[in-house]
Amino acid sequence: MVTAECMRAARRGAGAWPTVALGLLPAAAAAAGGHAELFVNGNIYTADEHNSHAQALVSEAGRIIYVGTNSGARQHAPKDSETLDLHGLTVFPGLTDSHAHLRDIGFRELSFNLEGTRSLAELQRRLRERARTVKGGAWITGGGWIESRWSPPAFPTRADLDQVVNDRPVVLERADGHAIVVNSIALERAGIDRNTPDPPGGRILKEPGGEPNGMLIDNAMELVQHLVPAPTDEQTSKALQAGAERSVRLGWTQLQIAGNSFHEVDLICQLYAQHLIKLRLYDAIYGPSDDAQRLLREGPSIDGCGGRITVRGIKLYIDGALGSRGAALLEPYTDAPDSQGLLVNQPSALQPILIAALKRGIQIETHAIGDRGNRIMLDLYQKAFATVPVAQRAIAQPRWRIEHAQILSPADIPRFAQLGVIASMQPSHAISDFFFAPKRLGTERLVGAYAWRSLLDSGATVVAGTDAPVEKGDPIIEFYAAVSRRSLEGFADENWHLEQRVSRAQALRMLSIGPAYAAFQEKERGSIEVGKMTDLSIFSADLMQIPEREILKAHLVMTVIGGEKVYEAQPAKE
Repeated sequence: MVTAECMRAARRGAGAWPTVALGLLPAAAAAAGGHAELFVNGNIYTADEHNSHAQALVSEAGRIIYVGTNSGARQHAPKDSETLDLHGLTVFPGLTDSHAHLRDIGFRELSFNLEGTRSLAELQRRLRERARTVKGGAWITGGGWIESRWSPPAFPTRADLDQVVNDRPVVLERADGHAIVVNSIALERAGIDRNTPDPPGGRILKEPGGEPNGMLIDNAMELVQHLVPAPTDEQTSKALQAGAERSVRLGWTQLQIAGNSFHEVDLICQLYAQHLIKLRLYDAIYGPSDDAQRLLREGPSIDGCGGRITVRGIKLYIDGALGSRGAALLEPYTDAPDSQGLLVNQPSALQPILIAALKRGIQIETHAIGDRGNRIMLDLYQKAFATVPVAQRAIAQPRWRIEHAQILSPADIPRFAQLGVIASMQPSHAISDFFFAPKRLGTERLVGAYAWRSLLDSGATVVAGTDAPVEKGDPIIEFYAAVSRRSLEGFADENWHLEQRVSRAQALRMLSIGPAYAAFQEKERGSIEVGKMTDLSIFSADLMQIPEREILKAHLVMTVIGGEKVYEAQPAKE
């Protein structure tokens, strides 16, 4: 039962909810899957097609059997129902992160995390401290740094790392996952020197004299990364568990994994079998790869591992990231006139996968950030749809996706709706990237940057995610970013294009029913309606009504998955 102490703490506001150690509720405290529960006195936003508002709901055996008033709920509740008095807490349909990397979220929690590093000097200081804890000549690896708000906002170099650690290899990944900086020993181990050519789809940045400076972009990262000792299955399982626990602690009821392997799926299923994770998952397999070919042969796996994970997608890449100048642009970068970014895969290599996927009922989701990358993928999708008529497809409307869709030519915005392509976007990317995007793109191209509202107005389906661990992974931040389009400190200027803000109802649907549709699950989840799964995200404040700046002060109180309380925040001690 939700305790009165919890409710009082929720109403007290921002300071009431402390950081809680990783862990699910003890089994004895969690509601049984077949148990009936009566939720009353709630502030319930259903996210159904009518944007309905309700006071109470009844759940039985993990499904919603009534939504409406307190009195109506009491009439429909089975006699043995557990009553949860919400005392006015705000209830959303169970929120879904439509683009995240579960394993990497866990490794961020468990390893050398450089998130929030504010300067090169701070990166060096933290690296020095880390080096003291790493024994012998072991590789030092970490990630999460981003230079865009440093002063000056310049990439770190091997010389910067060598000043701190020059006796063993160091590999530090940029927050976007599309660039690494390594020290001199790592370059030497990889055999990278002034004569090493750029690999296809990658770039080795050079010093003025022609020597590599330690920054490796996109496919060039593999020149070093293949030498780094891979994590063991035990380490990976711990990371997956930590990532899942963090997700439910933030209010996510499902996470859509933007690329992994069948081996990782097997590890996830083992965790489900041991009752170590409760988070629902929707999975895409990285491609091109042998695993992607296996999925094309075997077809989708729906509701596997006790009904908690579906594997039906292939995650492809066409370009890199804007911050590391790997995003493929139609015109050169404003701050690098000799570059239009990178294609990390050739279109000719992707087209056969698209054709096979249509015939096998496999969803395609492609990373595309630059306007050239997005146009190429829209063209490839359109060609595939024309090649495989509806009668020859396993699914008439395949609901293919473009992940990120960050920089679009205005001419390409209507094509998403015309082709039935879903734009899977991350609102927090905009409020992070706009600190450097004008330098990369100039001002004219920003009209089509992070254009959520234009896509929605054109009739496209837009779903929201976090790309964690690239971003923090908090649904409250994503909701705030979508409706405010301002930094966490409240900053925005004319380059941020506030006309692209969405309404709060739209933001909620981008995090609930939209992702359910993108996963072919809109009849099962995504809104609070009779017959659907009882997945709920319960917050301390009314995110739909409070002033914009107050949104960031709200906290998750409870996460419910299939009628089971998988997380409940503990009140601060008086």
